Amino acid sequence: MKKSLKLITLFFIISSFGVMAQDKNFHSFTVEDIDGNEFQLANLAGKKILVVNVASKCGLTPQYEDLQKLYEQYGGDDFTIIGFPANNFMNQEPGTDEEIKTFCTVNYGVSFPMMSKISVKGDDIHPLYQWLTQKEENGVMDAKVKWNFQKFAIDEEGNLVKMFTPRTKPMDEEIIAWITE
Repeated sequence: MKKSLKLITLFFIISSFGVMAQDKNFHSFTVEDIDGNEFQLANLAGKKILVVNVASKCGLTPQYEDLQKLYEQYGGDDFTIIGFPANNFMNQEPGTDEEIKTFCTVNYGVSFPMMSKISVKGDDIHPLYQWLTQKEENGVMDAKVKWNFQKFAIDEEGNLVKMFTPRTKPMDEEIIAWITE
């Protein structure tokens, strides 16, 4: 009897760790937008969200064009894209927020929400990206950011559901299927 009680107690303790990781979700975070304003991700509840770390001087930078196309086609009440400029890979996003905003607007007509530049890996990783990349935080998967334009899919409830590699193009059928399912 005592052994069964210990096993049951252990089960509940282990189960509670999984629940704690899932208590925090994407909507739990507040970030800063590219204009320096507070942006509460909870305001996006009810939408699917594609989170992308972006850079202006990368071989994958032309993905901005398809990200904008994807946003124009599917963005609205049910879906949005959020860009997070990051300078973590070979100094490919060296500009200020103002310079990044101008680059994205002038060259690609970006109208989806862009946030202030952050770090997506390393010792200074932003707390949101800690959550996105660590299973102990998000309850789903470990997903190290490998390069610029890695994409994270967030469901309407703020849960991480999948990750797309940097080379997965924004208009890829798997991304569109996820948005429209």
